[in-house]
Amino acid sequence: MTVYDADVVVLDIEGTTGSLSHVRDVLFPYARREFTGWLTNHRDEPRVRELMDAVGREVGRPGIGPDGVAAALAAWSDADVKAAPLKTVQGWIWAEGYAAGRLHGHVYPEVPGVLRDWRAAGTGIAVYSSGSAAAQRDWFRHTGYGDLSGLLDAFFDLDSAGAKTDPASYRAIARAVGAPSGRLLFLSDVAAELDAALAAGWQAAGVRRDGDPRGPEVPGHRTVPSLDRLRVCRPSSSAPSRGLPGTSSS
Repeated sequence: MTVYDADVVVLDIEGTTGSLSHVRDVLFPYARREFTGWLTNHRDEPRVRELMDAVGREVGRPGIGPDGVAAALAAWSDADVKAAPLKTVQGWIWAEGYAAGRLHGHVYPEVPGVLRDWRAAGTGIAVYSSGSAAAQRDWFRHTGYGDLSGLLDAFFDLDSAGAKTDPASYRAIARAVGAPSGRLLFLSDVAAELDAALAAGWQAAGVRRDGDPRGPEVPGHRTVPSLDRLRVCRPSSSAPSRGLPGTSSS
């Protein structure tokens, strides 16, 4: 059992709390199939017009229509580009899929119990993923274990925090949650993300699930195979948290 002394745990999703293959094999293809039709059906909504303009600027083709935007989004999806417009529209499309019961969010079996234990102990819990904050909430609201979103205090994405390999992103999250950097613990399956968190003064630990083709260890980092193989402690003088300052799980 690996023990960490922290006030706030910040969790990656893919490969850490949920299956990477579920994202790549289920969610990404679902959104990709829907790009053209969804954009056409929603093109008159202000949020969608704004997103289409952003994609046009990004690819150097201002004024492209739904077909052109869909083609750009598909290319980004195929290349797994961490582009904010892509992540935003994926989240909108997935939200409709979740609401219709066609999609669910995958979490590993130990995750619900671990989240409840951390919550009961007063540990703050946040999520930081390249997927949009809205998509993160939907993922945890629609799991096979029920709605887990109420166990989470905050959600951070590329828009609200920045790139996951940039130490400045972790400093921004620390300011948002109102905790000293040294009291935050980041859990991820990607070494470059853990390196960035450490560079920002955080604690960090790798998570590599059994059978991961990349091997059982995150290079250069202490690694656990599941969240229940680590323990998070807070000083006995610390009062249980009531959520994180300046953040909301709603």
